[in-house]
Amino acid sequence: LEIKELAFAYPDGNQALFGVNLSVQRGERVALLGPNGAGKTTLVMHMNGIHPTSHGSVHVAGQLVDAEDKASLKVIRSKVGIVFQDPDDQLFMPTVGEDIAFGPYNMGKRGAELDAIVDEALHLVGMSEFKERPPHHLSFGQRRRVAVATVLAMKPEILVLDEPSSNLDPASRRELADILRSLDITIVMVTHDLPYAFELCERSVILSGGVIVADGKTPEILKNDELLKANRLELPVGFSV
Repeated sequence: LEIKELAFAYPDGNQALFGVNLSVQRGERVALLGPNGAGKTTLVMHMNGIHPTSHGSVHVAGQLVDAEDKASLKVIRSKVGIVFQDPDDQLFMPTVGEDIAFGPYNMGKRGAELDAIVDEALHLVGMSEFKERPPHHLSFGQRRRVAVATVLAMKPEILVLDEPSSNLDPASRRELADILRSLDITIVMVTHDLPYAFELCERSVILSGGVIVADGKTPEILKNDELLKANRLELPVGFSV
């Protein structure tokens, strides 16, 4: 993932990004940290063309992300999968299995091949026995795992997660961490949860006011009390790096 001089303003004139430069190598796990309103979600929405690039550039595996080029955008979106903060934004089919099959089906997968993709994605997130369940019958943590599975079914090269640990109880939080740790995939994780960043990502980037203000190894970032305080980030009481 290669982002160069990316700037973005919303139609109401609110400038969310001011020339962001970020490079993520294959296999890296990067936490994107920062206060509310820093531009984190806006930035990740550029990674697969949900937001069109108006200034600067975004490349995935050497390919330009161009919202105007529908054919290349389809390829980019199969390479960069985004798991939204609210799983209900991603789950809309009658059953869990149908939700997971939706993306691959639209990429032309059918029959036994499609069934195998769905079963593998369910297995990866430990939800195999819920294939025939309606998503709205699941707990919030289970729905988030299914949302991850819908993205994994597309076999992406980069998994982008927006606040993956939010609203999870401790057991669900740990289960999701175990799943994410087991995946052999590049991860970009937007989070306020600094212990989660420490646990899962060897590198952290702080975005504040639409610019990157820090980029380094997660333990070094989290040990810098002044840096965290300046960017409205706090470690939980009793947590030591």
